[in-house]
Amino acid sequence: MADALNYMYPSPLAGYKDAPPLPEERAEDGKSYRNIQTGVLSSAYDKFPEPLDNGQRGGFDVHVYYFQNNPEQTQYARQLWERIRREFPELRIYTFWDRPIGPHPVAMFEVNLLSPAQFGAFIPWLAIWRGPLSVLVHPNTVEANNPNETQGERELRNHTTRAIWMGERLPLDVARFRNLRAPAQAARPAPGAGAGAASGAA
Repeated sequence: MADALNYMYPSPLAGYKDAPPLPEERAEDGKSYRNIQTGVLSSAYDKFPEPLDNGQRGGFDVHVYYFQNNPEQTQYARQLWERIRREFPELRIYTFWDRPIGPHPVAMFEVNLLSPAQFGAFIPWLAIWRGPLSVLVHPNTVEANNPNETQGERELRNHTTRAIWMGERLPLDVARFRNLRAPAQAARPAPGAGAGAASGAA
């Protein structure tokens, strides 16, 4: 899948090299482990971890798909789009497309999540209310440590190996990402432009 075999994944334990061993003691439930409490919560509760975009674009895009030739799905998707606008007016939500657009194989609409709080509230809610619809949740990243990476390479990884799916996974037209050869830093879309515009919808 995508560049999974070529990408070098940094160690999840970076920064914990000299940390004390973890206890083997079990918690009160007898199943989970008892962890060392530091009294400090992870910063990920308040800010997306790097390289996720904490700027205007937002850390995650949520694409809600529906089969545009299916009247029941079309009706449900339209109602869900309206419900989201009413229940989560603070979220950025885009056009209710009636056709495939960008790399997306069927019609969809998009919601942006700009903070861990928005992600934590909206994704569990959507797990229940997405109904029969498939949902792609993909990150937006700012790879400052890899200036030679092209926009296409970044978008390909964010839409495939880093993607989260709810419901049935749909095949994306990822070939278009391979055609984006400009360096990622120079080719970043303007806030909101690549998400809802007809030319992007990524």
